[in-house]
Amino acid sequence: MAVKIRLKRLGKIRAPYYRVVVADSRTKRDGRVIEEIGKYHPTEEPSFIEIDSERAQYWLGVGAQPTEQVAAILKVTGDWQKFKGIEGAEGTLRTKAAKGDTASAVEAVNAEAEKAKAKAAERKSAPAEEAPAEAEAEA
Repeated sequence: MAVKIRLKRLGKIRAPYYRVVVADSRTKRDGRVIEEIGKYHPTEEPSFIEIDSERAQYWLGVGAQPTEQVAAILKVTGDWQKFKGIEGAEGTLRTKAAKGDTASAVEAVNAEAEKAKAKAAERKSAPAEEAPAEAEAEA
């Protein structure tokens, strides 16, 4: 049985996402699979790639052939280099920046709002204090 590591398409029209699966080469694209070993969401920025490295190494080791697209994904994650034994060739997988702590963000916004209120209060009180001083100077 010829085994392939390929993409199984899911999602809606113009909003695809894929599962990286191990399947018999004769089955349909979205047909029965032997095992799911990862996920790929190309529409996110940067693309979301999650591969179970241990299972990918196993299937590559027993002779499963990745498709062209999956081979490119495996190179990005570094699994292909690990399988081939290439030293110093880690993957180039980019990840999203971690979201900051919500509480600290709220505190920062509140602090800015307090500063703005303080400046506004200074502006209102400063002209009122200057007016009597000017009146005395004129008299």
